[in-house]
Amino acid sequence: MDMSRILKNAHRSAKRLHDAGYMDDLTMREFDALCLTPCPDFTAEDVLRIRKKAHASQGVFAAFLNVGKTTVAAWEQGTKKPSGAASKLLDIVDRKGLDALA
Repeated sequence: MDMSRILKNAHRSAKRLHDAGYMDDLTMREFDALCLTPCPDFTAEDVLRIRKKAHASQGVFAAFLNVGKTTVAAWEQGTKKPSGAASKLLDIVDRKGLDALA
């Protein structure tokens, strides 16, 4: 059994305990945070693919992500790697489209 499946089962059990009143909201929120799927490491090719899938120029894509156009260019050239919040935003755009950030 892989780790993501184990986490999903543990989270489902915690949710049942919370819904039944045996776990408070704060503890449930901590469980939610522990069970988050980690963001992938995005390569230059990934960033370019995500931007092209969104049908956006580097400037428009940068504006939606709240970064500079030069940052997007550097990601796509592989001279910089997105990390932290930028990786999370790229993951959201990859899964849900650019409109998810509008």
